Amino acid sequence: MNIGYYPGCALHGSSADYETSVRACLKALDVQLDELDDWICCGATAAHSINHKLSVALPARNLGIAEKMSLKQVFAPCPMCSMELKKASDELQADAAFRKEMEEIVETPVSGAVDVWNLIQVFQAVGYDAIAEKTVGKLEAFKPACYYGCLLTRPPKTLKFDDPEDPTSMEELLTKLGAAPVDWNCKTLCCGAGLTLCDETAVAQQTQKILQDALDHGANCVVVACPMCQVNLDMRQADAKKLGLSKDVPIFYLSDLVAMALGIGAKDLDIEKRYVAVPDELKKA
Repeated sequence: MNIGYYPGCALHGSSADYETSVRACLKALDVQLDELDDWICCGATAAHSINHKLSVALPARNLGIAEKMSLKQVFAPCPMCSMELKKASDELQADAAFRKEMEEIVETPVSGAVDVWNLIQVFQAVGYDAIAEKTVGKLEAFKPACYYGCLLTRPPKTLKFDDPEDPTSMEELLTKLGAAPVDWNCKTLCCGAGLTLCDETAVAQQTQKILQDALDHGANCVVVACPMCQVNLDMRQADAKKLGLSKDVPIFYLSDLVAMALGIGAKDLDIEKRYVAVPDELKKA
């Protein structure tokens, strides 16, 4: 499978470990990633609050690059990026006059017809059964709380992905790989990462609430598919402990667990670089 790849700013910066994990995992699944040529920031989160045309033009340029590369699908590992690309796609397809204006601004033809996928959708396209057939180990030591956050399934009219209130796509995959996902309350609660610079107390409170709920329901780790969620839940645990978090909780990317089930070692996934140390029993399938 060959798909377009839009890493966004996070995966080439603060969440480089996510890119390492994603690339290692998808290579093992024979998925080739064709990175967009000369891509730019999608505009999240500031552009839409400042200038609507700018908020569409930024992702529209990336969609135009994908079309120029004859790509049918583009994989955006960051849910914020995938949401912005999808919103732009919808607007471009809904209004021909607006689309023409955007083409003049970004100086390239763009129809918005490219499909935009998140990480889970890539795994769905490969096929959960096909992934399970390639595994060399089972994730029997893992009792993950699958955390979707607020952007993987929302806004539902734009993303059209899973149940916006009670998604289960990660649980279904990890169960096939031998893990035992827990049923818990906070899987779609916002982690507060967007408030990091203006209200650290609120962010710590959200982090404590989410992680303690995971622990209270028997989880021994949290699994995410968002770089902002991973960084926030990982690095904020010291503050969360001051508010009552009972113990450390390792925070994995979904690609980490799939990769380990495929026989890829923790060192090849940059798991050692996380803030919260991962116990030895959770470093391999």
